[in-house]
Amino acid sequence: MTTKLKRLFLFSIPLFILHGTEEILLGFYNTDSHVILIFGWLQPAVSLQTSFLVFQLIFWTLLIMAYLFLASTKWSLWLAIFLGLIFIYELHHLYKALSIGAYYPGILTAIFLYVLGFFYWKELVSGYKRSTL
Repeated sequence: MTTKLKRLFLFSIPLFILHGTEEILLGFYNTDSHVILIFGWLQPAVSLQTSFLVFQLIFWTLLIMAYLFLASTKWSLWLAIFLGLIFIYELHHLYKALSIGAYYPGILTAIFLYVLGFFYWKELVSGYKRSTL
């Protein structure tokens, strides 16, 4: 894994925290069909808000742990790809915002994730090509 890719991964952590915070504060958990699908079955016991908040806290912790794990493992490529897939998944904010023609919770910080994700994937692919050719 290249130094630049590690740096981009590190920069993504506070951005994902900011993104999750925007989602929490603006009620993403009440409007997003993915959240309802994944956490809806817990609703009789725990609210969607609580489920989503716990998920975000765990996700942020895992991002930090993954970054620390990157430097010392042969699994670093798979971790890097997994984070890259999360960047792609975040495109659903753009799709939802365009489909309703209005603000969709999380879209403001998602825009920064798209920019960082572009450079992240660019470095991931070029770093992989350099190491295997």
